[in-house]
Amino acid sequence: MRQIKQYQVDAFTDKIFKGNPAAVCPLETWLSDEMMQNIAMENNLAETAFYVKEGNGFHIRWFTPTVEVDLCGHATLATAFILFHHENLEGDTVTFNSRSGFLTVTKSGELLTLNFPVDIFQEVDAVKQLEQSIGFKPQKTFKGKTDYMLVFENENIIREMKPDFKLMAQVKARGVIVTAKGTSVDFVSRFFGPQSGGDEDPVTGSAHTTLTPYWASVLGKKELRAEQLSSRGGKLFCELHDDRVLISGTAKLFSEGTIYVH
Repeated sequence: MRQIKQYQVDAFTDKIFKGNPAAVCPLETWLSDEMMQNIAMENNLAETAFYVKEGNGFHIRWFTPTVEVDLCGHATLATAFILFHHENLEGDTVTFNSRSGFLTVTKSGELLTLNFPVDIFQEVDAVKQLEQSIGFKPQKTFKGKTDYMLVFENENIIREMKPDFKLMAQVKARGVIVTAKGTSVDFVSRFFGPQSGGDEDPVTGSAHTTLTPYWASVLGKKELRAEQLSSRGGKLFCELHDDRVLISGTAKLFSEGTIYVH
């Protein structure tokens, strides 16, 4: 029997029960892909992150309950939080190797800042199934590396959406970002991912690699305040730096325990 330490962290929030929960499993050596996927399925959280020491940094992988994904912001933030505050990592910067290349997280007091590559996206024709599943007609539709992004007229539309997730799941993508200009922040969003094992993600750091360059261009500013309008809610501070996006937030530890696998 193998014992694996596991933490659960609420990311992009300063209060437990808010933000986006992620499990974090420190490993000395990799488990099988099947085992990591089964652990993520058992956790039934938006993401479970696994990491192994690699050189001067760490290699990180992210699993939803059903699939491994290329990039996850909130679980990376949660992992950095654990390394800095519970696994005795010295210094103020941690570097992760991943399927999306090298990612860094820096610590300044309680604030953690992700340094992620910007998404490459382009405007496309409206997708009929997405419009039907959401029930509102977007002003613009974009397609990035893994997600669709739909831009709407105002924040109220984003709040009121009650998508038909069975219909949305038929659209080939990791997920669907919906966004509008905010009233008290620069922009708001929600993220739907029935294709990836979760109908709605509470706070999606990786989606802001698409959202930030878009709204930076529209609003003519590089520093942006953002809010994800899920039921748990989350607040992010985003900054566009050439082909990188800095995404900052805080995190809180919810639990620490042990997994027993055979």
